[in-house]
Amino acid sequence: MSYTTSNTTDLDAEPSQNPPRQSAGGRALALVRNTWRSLTSMRTALVLLFLLAFAAIPGALVPQRSLNSGKVDEYIAARPTLGPLMDKLELFDVFSSFWFTAIYALLFISLVGCIVPRCVEHGRALRTKPVPTPRNLARLPHHRTYTTDESAENTADKVAAQLRGWRVARRGSGDTVTLSAERGYLREFGNLVFHLSLVGLLAAIALGKLLGYEGNVVVIANDGPGFCSTSPAIYDGFRAGQLVDGTGLEPLCIRVKDFKADYLDNGQAEMFTSNIEYQAGDDLTNNVWRDDTLQVNHPLRVAGDRVYLQGHGYAPTFTVTFPNGETRTETIQWQPTDATTFLSSGVLRIDPPGGLYPDATERRKNQIAIEGLFAPTAFFHGNLLSSSYPAMTDPAVAVDIYKGDTGLDTGYPQSLFSLNKEMINQGRLVKQDRVNLKPGETSTLSDGTTVRFDGAEEFVNLQVSHDPAQTWVLVFALTMMGGLLVSLIVKRRRVWVRLTTEPDTRRTVVELGGLARTDQAGWGDEFDRLCEKLIGDVSTADRPTADRTNQEN
Repeated sequence: MSYTTSNTTDLDAEPSQNPPRQSAGGRALALVRNTWRSLTSMRTALVLLFLLAFAAIPGALVPQRSLNSGKVDEYIAARPTLGPLMDKLELFDVFSSFWFTAIYALLFISLVGCIVPRCVEHGRALRTKPVPTPRNLARLPHHRTYTTDESAENTADKVAAQLRGWRVARRGSGDTVTLSAERGYLREFGNLVFHLSLVGLLAAIALGKLLGYEGNVVVIANDGPGFCSTSPAIYDGFRAGQLVDGTGLEPLCIRVKDFKADYLDNGQAEMFTSNIEYQAGDDLTNNVWRDDTLQVNHPLRVAGDRVYLQGHGYAPTFTVTFPNGETRTETIQWQPTDATTFLSSGVLRIDPPGGLYPDATERRKNQIAIEGLFAPTAFFHGNLLSSSYPAMTDPAVAVDIYKGDTGLDTGYPQSLFSLNKEMINQGRLVKQDRVNLKPGETSTLSDGTTVRFDGAEEFVNLQVSHDPAQTWVLVFALTMMGGLLVSLIVKRRRVWVRLTTEPDTRRTVVELGGLARTDQAGWGDEFDRLCEKLIGDVSTADRPTADRTNQEN
């Protein structure tokens, strides 16, 4: 009798029903999950870190509006086609642009999403026993075999005593005992500290930008009036964080006693030093002034602020004597146009006394404006003035003196270093004289007004920087470097020991195997030393019967 069993399947037959399709919500959830996994991977974090560094390059190569808006305007004017396009792409405001902020935020999220699971996993690893001994220790890169007359239990006790500082797990009893030992957990701990510190550093920098502010002010040296940082209006330039409205500035008062610049024979600056007096905290109520010295990269640190000495220049002094005998003396900074010789240009505007011209319109028509060049060490090419040295050894000015409406009463902003040429073209300002003056020399105008050049004072440009997160930036930078050093120095390695008592001879065979979690040179020598240390305590140990150690490159 024969039986025939048919178990054929028609591969071409269509399935009886279509596979279930995933719902729209499920597809959206899968998309979000996969996107999150990709974003929080270490590879993505490294790519974003590279992009952040790459995105910062334009901020170093292209003038930034927050640092010097005048240079940005000149850059755009010199490139009428490319300049406006670069402005739309926010290349002149790199560090506050939407794309730089997006990269910064994504990097922050990626690092947090990547590190938190690793911290949880590391915590579990610390609570987990070392992995059991492999079945075949001879396959490990490092392997040794010994024999001893002692029992497996006694030998295991002695070996475990030598593994101090290792996390040891003992398994088995009687004739077969295994030991699993592992150390180097600080490597992963240092790695996590490095990445957590990097996140903290990014957060501290962002917090400092949100809550900090930075102001620049020009102060006349030689016991000038100084300034008090109680309002943004006191600064010549002020840049505030997004959460700073200017009402809670740290009160600080500074007076500049003197300024000294040391120059080489070729005019190159060697050192800048400024002696100052300051008040902060209770000193403001007690009217106590404290002395300090500012130098380049050596700021004053007080009340959570840092005061930097950023630049210097000269402020010419002019005295105008009006026909009725009243005088007006003004000292104002002029802008250096040559960084080597400190040839400076600027303008000074003087309003006549009210009693001389009671009518406001008439007084406006008799304002005095002085525009020209100042040389700390004068050198004349005929009547053309230039400077031959940056120190003030033989000062002189070459000025144009104007009379008329200087625009002081218009309420419109004007340049501190140049006159409005339109007012000159319209005849509202009329040139009265062009003259070269040395200290003490005067120029007399047609109505009897005299203009005397009295010399010049030095001024310093101070920057007051307030960053409430600067201490945390330092802390996270130090812990980041410490974590990096630990992760580079510490090696993660494992050692297994199997002790088996032979039934015939009752001798104990000791097998040792070693494995480094990361390939690093030197582990082979360390394993050899460890083996000698572990077996050296066994007084009856014979010489190794098998020796298989693969040295690492």
